[in-house]
Amino acid sequence: MAAVETGPARPDNDWVTRTLLLAAAGLAAAVQAPPVLAQPNAPPNAVFLVARAAIRDPNFSQTVVLVTQAQDGHTVGVIVNRPTSLKLSQFYGDDVPTQNYKDAVFFGGPVMRQTVVALFRSETAPAASAFHVLPGLYLTMHPRNVERLLATPGAPRYRLYAGFSGWSPGQLKDELERDGWYLLPADESTVFLEDPSGLWKRLHERASRRQTQAPPRFAAIGP
Repeated sequence: MAAVETGPARPDNDWVTRTLLLAAAGLAAAVQAPPVLAQPNAPPNAVFLVARAAIRDPNFSQTVVLVTQAQDGHTVGVIVNRPTSLKLSQFYGDDVPTQNYKDAVFFGGPVMRQTVVALFRSETAPAASAFHVLPGLYLTMHPRNVERLLATPGAPRYRLYAGFSGWSPGQLKDELERDGWYLLPADESTVFLEDPSGLWKRLHERASRRQTQAPPRFAAIGP
């Protein structure tokens, strides 16, 4: 997939706008939250959302989204198949060593696009707030976590995103019931693909073949 710029158009749909504002209000608190989101024994809890072909929202058309659940019932995640041409230096001043990050900045989603979100490996739960999404893999929007990664040459594997995707409590379940998404188990190798072009097509074909089977259980949408 070619790199895409993420600054343009947002849908004019008022419902979509209200949804994004609600998600931002509920999830922005995670940036300031005390370090309770990454408990050492907290089980990983994430799946892939694979957009069905019928989704026309430009934010989510042909996307694969890694999602997990916040403590307040919101669902939060990042789009894993949309690299951009954005420069990390656009988000930070000269005091942050952005040159240590060599990967593309990905478009994480339409919420808080000026916020840098990190998906990173860690053998221990980070001190600042983070979501445990896969074994040893955390998602964070806390500046302390992100800047620590940037300041550590040779830091464990990580990827950075501009913005994130969010759903208010119960909203994602409603979208699934309206056949907006497929669900697939998430895995680390897919998250960190160097070239995610073609990923949506592959997972969409896999998910459509599996649609008669029971989907993976996921706390954010219930059994």
